[in-house]
Amino acid sequence: MEAQTERVIENLAAVLKEGGSSLDRVVRSTVYLTDLSLFPRVNEVYARYFRGDPAPARATVGVAALPLGAQVEIDAIAIAEN
Repeated sequence: MEAQTERVIENLAAVLKEGGSSLDRVVRSTVYLTDLSLFPRVNEVYARYFRGDPAPARATVGVAALPLGAQVEIDAIAIAEN
């Protein structure tokens, strides 16, 4: 779970960079989990990447399934770099 969460966040960071932003500029995220009992493990990894003050607003949603058998997916809204 930790490795999958790291991969999701690294992919998100790459998309944000390509769009002229970064993880430090995220203002809101949504975490989708196929098993909410995994939240503490995902949260531990998430906290290593999103350390801003204030931290981005976040919602966590339990879902029945995700594409390609993934257990976690994260989307985000970020402010573009100036």
